[in-house]
Amino acid sequence: MPRLNVEFVDEISADVEARMREDLVRYERSCGVDVNYKRFALILRDENEEAIGILNAFTAFSEIYIDDMWVETSRRGKGYGRKLIDALVEHFESKGFNNINLCTSAFSAPEFYKKCGFTLEFVRENTCNPKLTKFFFVRFFANQTQNQGIV
Repeated sequence: MPRLNVEFVDEISADVEARMREDLVRYERSCGVDVNYKRFALILRDENEEAIGILNAFTAFSEIYIDDMWVETSRRGKGYGRKLIDALVEHFESKGFNNINLCTSAFSAPEFYKKCGFTLEFVRENTCNPKLTKFFFVRFFANQTQNQGIV
């Protein structure tokens, strides 16, 4: 085996990422699927156009993945997080996607996601630090016509 070097980086260079994406897309298409990968964010702004909430997410195949969600501390508990979730669902409902996925920690409001219509799929318990126990949620779209992620 040739001598190999593993490098840890904070960011992949644009040319390496482009090469990786092209090769992944080529492979996925050979399997009859479309990666359909796209990062996006929803920004909730107040009457002064100040950002008070953000939902970072991405599409992959037939699914939407929520990376993280933030609502300004002084505005939490007032329905703004639900407004972001509702906007996400409304935007992607009937667009051929199957579901929305997310993972959250015990300290970070798993009950909120249940109230927003997400179903708990499983829990990965952290016995060393229970606050960091992970909750994995899914919310399926009512319209089950799925055409995203298919070549």
